[in-house]
Amino acid sequence: MKPQVKFVIAIIAGAALGAAAVEGLHAQAKAKAPVYVITEIDVTNADGYAKEYSPKIAAVIVKAGGKRLAATDNVTSFDGQPPAKRVSIQLWESSDQYKAYRNSAEYKEVRKMGDKYAKFRTFSVEAMQ
Repeated sequence: MKPQVKFVIAIIAGAALGAAAVEGLHAQAKAKAPVYVITEIDVTNADGYAKEYSPKIAAVIVKAGGKRLAATDNVTSFDGQPPAKRVSIQLWESSDQYKAYRNSAEYKEVRKMGDKYAKFRTFSVEAMQ
């Protein structure tokens, strides 16, 4: 086989391998899209919530890889029923990462404390890619 033909075949094979690798990375990125986790919190014991629960759960979130974007009592409703008095928003790399955090023994232990001081409604929203 002529060297020129070998060179052309090598270029085509390299391009095909590169395209397959890029496609695989795109599929992997879609499967692990970031998620925003929103929690509406109806605090029933503000002192206990602020002193005991909030600092501990914040540390568990960060340790598990989550990022706290907002946590406030300053919530404004524009449409529909107003949300709970307190809202928390977190960012996680993927739904799998968030589920691992929720299933951890550390989370479950701290959450038991939180349940004494508040009622929670939590949901996630997948980020746009």
